[in-house]
Amino acid sequence: MIFKTLAGKTSFVGLRLPQTFLFLLFLGSLGFGALFFLPETSRLKRIFQHNSDNSAVITDSMNGQSTQPSSPIGLIGAARFDIGVLRIQSQLSSSNGKQTNNNKESQGTISMEHTSEGDAADDKVHTRGVVVSIRARSPVRVKLRNCMLKPPYGANYGKPSDPESLQRREKVKEMMKFAWDNYKRYAWGENELRPLSRNGNDGRTFGGLRGASIVDSLDTLYIMGLGEEYQEAKEWVENNLNLNVGGEASLFEVNIRYVGGLLSAYYLTGEEVFKRKVVELGKNLLPAFNTPTGIPHGVVNLASDSKRWSGGDLGRSSVLAEFGTLHLEFVHLSELTNDPIYTEKVMNIRKHLNQLDKPRGLYPNALNPVSGNWEQHYVSIGALGDSFYEYLIKSYLMSDRTDEVAKRMYYAALEAIENNLVQRSPGGLIYVAEWRGGILDHRMGHLACFSGGMIGIGAEHGSPETRQHQLDLAANITHTCHESYRRTLTKETCRRVKILTSFYGTGVTACFLTADWV
Repeated sequence: MIFKTLAGKTSFVGLRLPQTFLFLLFLGSLGFGALFFLPETSRLKRIFQHNSDNSAVITDSMNGQSTQPSSPIGLIGAARFDIGVLRIQSQLSSSNGKQTNNNKESQGTISMEHTSEGDAADDKVHTRGVVVSIRARSPVRVKLRNCMLKPPYGANYGKPSDPESLQRREKVKEMMKFAWDNYKRYAWGENELRPLSRNGNDGRTFGGLRGASIVDSLDTLYIMGLGEEYQEAKEWVENNLNLNVGGEASLFEVNIRYVGGLLSAYYLTGEEVFKRKVVELGKNLLPAFNTPTGIPHGVVNLASDSKRWSGGDLGRSSVLAEFGTLHLEFVHLSELTNDPIYTEKVMNIRKHLNQLDKPRGLYPNALNPVSGNWEQHYVSIGALGDSFYEYLIKSYLMSDRTDEVAKRMYYAALEAIENNLVQRSPGGLIYVAEWRGGILDHRMGHLACFSGGMIGIGAEHGSPETRQHQLDLAANITHTCHESYRRTLTKETCRRVKILTSFYGTGVTACFLTADWV
């Protein structure tokens, strides 16, 4: 699979299964994990099949008939699981492409056979009694298609044989169910649960949209095999999710919670209700881009009859992590709707950023959407900047590694970060400082801890000469984040960590709490 390498203390060969499980949940919440569970649409296949006539057909290995695999986790009842995961039913167009049946049923493993007919080779993938014939032209495409053929890591697939790993896996599921049950009991339909007062909170972030926790949890519930809870969430979306609300909503939050949540749920399950909702919501977000530069404002009025972007003062800044965290979802909106406008909007953001001067190659966190200039030179890979960098490397991977612009932007940004922000404390902790107009602020926000995983992923696809160095950097940053937990009395970290660079000479960390953490 693509994500076979991530940072670790001593080994970078692969993730243990519990770590893979948690990592998939993280990807699902942003909508990226859903990329590998495509619905039956030729437009979306272009992401994987550019300049190719490749196609695949699923047949039953016992009788040679087309098959609809049943849901491996029994979640969706009459809904067709094969649409979201295993339904790749385009017939082979080549006259020489003959389908081969195999009577040997694989018990949870995947094997590859290679035969040659004519000028091309057919790869047969055997998985749980299903033979998939793939006409492949490169090992890369074979690997990508193998990823697409895997079902979600749910209750009945991919269970570890190691008792300790299985126990940890079940504990994660238990924690999710505990959180879901209490949300359902005290705050059903609200955006958030207030755990101390035990009531719901809609807040002002979503402009009148409700059920953010429900929409954002759809893919997690599905992947974990929590079938009853998934059905409850789906029914709420179908009957209660009203997208035509008139409040001012955060473009960023609506995109990652609602658009990302609905997209991944659609790709995982094939349920048309999720597609209808996300297409409607996507249209309501477009007014945010009605600025002189095309850089979207941070807030938008979601009413379908609203023709203006919102936010009051025209000079109000747009935040790098907000307008830079739209690319993945908006490209998929164009694929689903066959309307290029969504892709054009995010490509324009890229074009504008590439034309701007960047201090020491760094991206400041605030941009004026009217003038198109940086508002100040404050740089952070934590809050206000974080997911911009994450989406660059993920955009490159989502394109089957053909998006060279995203690749160049990511590795250039990483080089600038390493040259200007990466520091070592007197005690040996590697951290990423913040930058204020050329002056280093030796603080590292908790949100910057994601960068260990990001750098680890990027190391696999960059220069071979820098691969090990980047893996080491990823591991060291992750170690520092672990220390920010370990060195507190409660073993919980805080929002920002101050690295002491002079006192004691040991790199002792100090916590800074904000009101929402107290």
